[in-house]
Amino acid sequence: MARQSWQERRALGRAARERTPRGAHDAIGDVDRDPIELLRMSSKGRVDALIPLRYGRMLVSPFTFYRGSAILQAHDLATTPDSGIAIQICGDCHLSNFGGFATPERALIFDLNDFDETALGPWEWDLKRLVASFTIAGRHFGHDDLAADEFAFLAARSYQTHLREYAEMSVLDLWYERITFDRMYDAVQNEDARRRIKRGIERASRRTHETMLPKLAERTGDTWRIRDAPPAVFHIRGQSTLIDKNDGWMTLKGSPQEIFGALILKYVATLTPERARLLSQFTLQDVAFKVVGVGSVGTRCLVLLLTDHHDKPLFLQMKEASTSVVARYANRARDADDSGHDGQRVVHGQRLMQAATDPFLGWATGPLGRTLYIRQLRDMKISPELDTFSDDAFREYAALCGWALARAHAKSGGRALDISGYLGNGDRMADVLVRYGRAYADQVEKDYEVFRAACRDGRLEARSDADMSADFAP
Repeated sequence: MARQSWQERRALGRAARERTPRGAHDAIGDVDRDPIELLRMSSKGRVDALIPLRYGRMLVSPFTFYRGSAILQAHDLATTPDSGIAIQICGDCHLSNFGGFATPERALIFDLNDFDETALGPWEWDLKRLVASFTIAGRHFGHDDLAADEFAFLAARSYQTHLREYAEMSVLDLWYERITFDRMYDAVQNEDARRRIKRGIERASRRTHETMLPKLAERTGDTWRIRDAPPAVFHIRGQSTLIDKNDGWMTLKGSPQEIFGALILKYVATLTPERARLLSQFTLQDVAFKVVGVGSVGTRCLVLLLTDHHDKPLFLQMKEASTSVVARYANRARDADDSGHDGQRVVHGQRLMQAATDPFLGWATGPLGRTLYIRQLRDMKISPELDTFSDDAFREYAALCGWALARAHAKSGGRALDISGYLGNGDRMADVLVRYGRAYADQVEKDYEVFRAACRDGRLEARSDADMSADFAP
């Protein structure tokens, strides 16, 4: 079969508008569903004692509810029109899942940083989740409706503009493309945003394994032990554990070092030989359960502390990967590279979409058959301080997120020409997505009220971090 020219590819994208007009994308989908039942579905298999904490974090605001309820939007999007162009997508592409982190060469870049839901799906799903997140967050953080609409518009327009640029780049140039903090500094126009970028660089330089060690662990004889700080951090078999005694993990034979030492051997086999050799120079010191995020609360997540012969630390995060909400609702054919292992799915998607991935990123099958993926914990990672953003800072951040998503989609799917042809050059698609973001934000607020009522009347139990910490107070 002859290879299509770039003109033909772009024309195919334009032709997709005949099947699915761009104006159809303001539909929010099938919202005639019970949000409580969908949330219960997504909580199955999690640590029972931590599910109330998940709901407690979601209860803070409509924005935190949105962050923790990716399953709702995936369900709703499944009945909306799409262009028919499927690529590897993030699946949970809200504005808090972008941030800064270090490349293996120790350069600081800005990119997507959460891939628990990644799968093959419509590119529009990522863009719609991002746009709606700016509308919801804009309202939540006290910006008026017009400003929230503007944030959503800028995210969509930036995606469109940068995707067109990426469509004209060679494959190798695109593969090597990175959004460094230096480039970000040059791209933004607002002085407040520039100060934030400078401060971000300073913060990242302090978030290393060595600076984390005294905060998270203490020396006990010749070994390091992670400090218990329930409910956020605790030892699975310790006095502060939140794992039920009947949980399968509590019945495993052997010490944590024996159990997880064997698991690490499986994980190492997924690394390249030189990175496996690098990891072999570290010794496992301790393993503890760590609660992370909003949507991930209750999933099996562990922090592993290793040290080298100079007693210098390496923290790894070992996190459970379950069925992606995209795979659950997108009804796409299985990717040829999909092994059926959800940990491998996450790693595959992250390697495809990120400009540079963690050198220790890999996967394994853990105790009782749970699929896991492994990466470094917080090495030079920074997140935006959204509650301090002015209107101008939010505008700049919206444009940066749209840029980063365009780069990720262009790299992961090889379909930038087709998508760019579909989007076109004008404001049509961005205007439609603003309408979508506004309508879906209204729906999220309705769902949030249903959720709040369920927490009040006892159908769901919600507890805050402070409430659960008080259970362990002396």
